[in-house]
Amino acid sequence: MTDETNIYHGPKVPTGERTIAGMERHMVNHGSGEFVRGDVYTNTAEGFISLLKRGIVGTFHHVGKGHLGKYVSEFEFRYNARKVSDAQRPVLMVQAAEGKRLTYKQPVGARSN
Repeated sequence: MTDETNIYHGPKVPTGERTIAGMERHMVNHGSGEFVRGDVYTNTAEGFISLLKRGIVGTFHHVGKGHLGKYVSEFEFRYNARKVSDAQRPVLMVQAAEGKRLTYKQPVGARSN
């Protein structure tokens, strides 16, 4: 679900057409004052991107390309758990980490000196 911009999959991808990734694109036309049509809207994506940008600008200040996926995963968890109580959120984190080891390895795209 997108707005009317053409940056996603080329200049002409009609509503409902299958894109290169095999997903359908449904869009609203913000320029015409349309912000929702049935279950088509962009608020969820805009809310997530807003949370991610506030975290980078306000807390982390710089995110290297090699670690970007980890930051996005962290903010995905934060966004998906935003309605969970503060007491329940750590329980979710521990459950998600169960059976996984925390190891260090060079991030993807890291420069070697």
